[in-house]
Amino acid sequence: MLLTDMPRMMEFQSKLPRLPVPPLSQSLDRYLQSLVPFLKQKEEMGELPAGSTAASELDKRRKWADELLNGLGPTLNQRLIDVDHSTDDNWFDDRFWLQKAYHEWRAPLLINSNWWLMFRADDNTPKEVADYLGDHPGYTSQAITDQPWTYGEYGIRRATWLTYRMALYKLALDKESIKPDASRAGAFCMYQYHRVFGVTRIPSRPHDWNTASRDDPAKHVTVMVNDNVYELPVFNDKNEIVPLPELEKAMQAIVQDGSKQPGQGVGLLTTEQRDTWALEREHLLKLSPENRATLDSIESSLLVLSLDSNVLATPTQHQGTQVGCEPATADAHAIATSGGGRLGHNRWFDKAINMSIESNGRAGFLGEHSPCDALIPSIIGEYLLSEASPQPNEKFPENLEGVSLIDQPVQWKKINFVIDDRIQKAIQTAEDNAKAIVEASDIGVLWFNEYGANWIKKVAKQAPDAYLQMALQIAYASVHQRQTATYETASTRLFRHGRTDVIRSFSNEAYQLVKAIRQGKSSEELYKLLSLATGAHTRQTRDHSFGKGFDRHMAGLQLVYRAEDDGEFPQIFSDPLFSESGSWKLSTSGLSAGDRFVGTGFGSGFPDGFGVNYLAGGQTLKFGLESKRDNPKSDGHPIAMYKKAIVDALRLLRKIVEEGRPEEPEKAKL
Repeated sequence: MLLTDMPRMMEFQSKLPRLPVPPLSQSLDRYLQSLVPFLKQKEEMGELPAGSTAASELDKRRKWADELLNGLGPTLNQRLIDVDHSTDDNWFDDRFWLQKAYHEWRAPLLINSNWWLMFRADDNTPKEVADYLGDHPGYTSQAITDQPWTYGEYGIRRATWLTYRMALYKLALDKESIKPDASRAGAFCMYQYHRVFGVTRIPSRPHDWNTASRDDPAKHVTVMVNDNVYELPVFNDKNEIVPLPELEKAMQAIVQDGSKQPGQGVGLLTTEQRDTWALEREHLLKLSPENRATLDSIESSLLVLSLDSNVLATPTQHQGTQVGCEPATADAHAIATSGGGRLGHNRWFDKAINMSIESNGRAGFLGEHSPCDALIPSIIGEYLLSEASPQPNEKFPENLEGVSLIDQPVQWKKINFVIDDRIQKAIQTAEDNAKAIVEASDIGVLWFNEYGANWIKKVAKQAPDAYLQMALQIAYASVHQRQTATYETASTRLFRHGRTDVIRSFSNEAYQLVKAIRQGKSSEELYKLLSLATGAHTRQTRDHSFGKGFDRHMAGLQLVYRAEDDGEFPQIFSDPLFSESGSWKLSTSGLSAGDRFVGTGFGSGFPDGFGVNYLAGGQTLKFGLESKRDNPKSDGHPIAMYKKAIVDALRLLRKIVEEGRPEEPEKAKL
């Protein structure tokens, strides 16, 4: 990943094409095609208006599409083209995406918007520590509580090492000596890498905004211990990384200081509804200039390092519910990393990156979603974990890259807020509200190792991502007795400042597959339908990654509509099916193979929905799951139900492949 020669990180940036404004007719055609499975499902279930068929309902919407295409539509599309001509990089990202997708949303970030990523233990993790982690081969898992920080404990050692690796990556980032991401299709936009370190979401009304310290990069991280807040330099004045023994001593001293008594808990305010937090932040700034200095320190810092003084145990409801091969502590790891395990304590949810480390070294990332997509921090996480931390009884290696050769104590400092009765009451209210959010959420991890991406490619002859999407369709249908609007992330990083578009996984082909399973069709028939469904999904993924998606385009058309000038709102947009087909009750995203991760996750936006983030490893498939405890299809623990449904779906697909895939003809002998 890190290079000493060309190409440089941003070398291809200026050559990247702009995200196109698609032809209106193309987007309308693709949108209408996406409605077919919804209408066919409604027809099958007797939910269409009396006398209507799926075909007649589609014709009605085709008429509305023609009205838009031959009426107001070209004007709206020209406005988007004008936006494109007036923006520096990307018509959607520059003008609409951050504000509309994230910053106008007033809901709390905790679980609702943040993503999380859990790190695996290093291979050389000491046995007495690995016993607690539960994901080290050959060791027995044990859930523990009240394992306090002590001098020289492994957690601080790993925190020191991961902070060093982070600082080393930041140096490479500043030098642009990181290899540009690319695929066979071309180079990817690298802009988001500059939106990871030193970036904070600032609460404001009517919408939030992001700040960054790129032009004047910070040299410190924010450390949180027991809700106390500290400023810890990781670079010296020469932009060298401080010596690791001194960094470790500073962390030990910070932990000892923070363990004396709980801090003020101002970080809890970042879990609040955004307007509420905006008002309280403004009040903090009015109270004292010290609060401005404290907020500036936190908001400009490279990241927040949350050192948790105990190890979160597996919740009682999650014990004994494993249906896969995931570590017994995996659910607890996910809950802790999400910030929910601490009920919002000891985190700063506005920060682009919170790196949390428990006292046994169990670690992970918690991220604010607006500045960059989780893929970018996951790539950075892979780098952090690519070299194991030295064990506590070992010295740090000498002459480490980027590290100062001059041993000087690290001058850390505690930073405080001036608070009054109003802020104290607001913190208490935030704590109560955060507890309610956490108690309403169910988070878990599933590992499946009966086969992985290698088998899917070599034996099933399917694209792994498309195959897993079909498994999720089958699983959701088995739980809810129907399929639903499904979001999968399509990366548009082939374009300058590209973020995402939508892959609508609930396609007509996916519907036909699930329907045939429901009808008990033969494995031969089902394998053919599976291949059609995965093929259609792969084509959609390719097209939408190449700028031919329609969801962002349709959103843009609505955003430039002006009621005072344009008259009646287009019927196609006010159609209830337009809303239903974009209500992502199954929200999904795939990252990497994830061999260095326990799992990942993000929250669902619907009471009966699921957020699913997966890692398609060669031998093991990992799923990070979130749903709400009042999901009407569950007994208060919907994740256990969905884990089983996913395992059943994966086993069913294997059966279909093994029984239904045509035998390959023998190769002719020479």
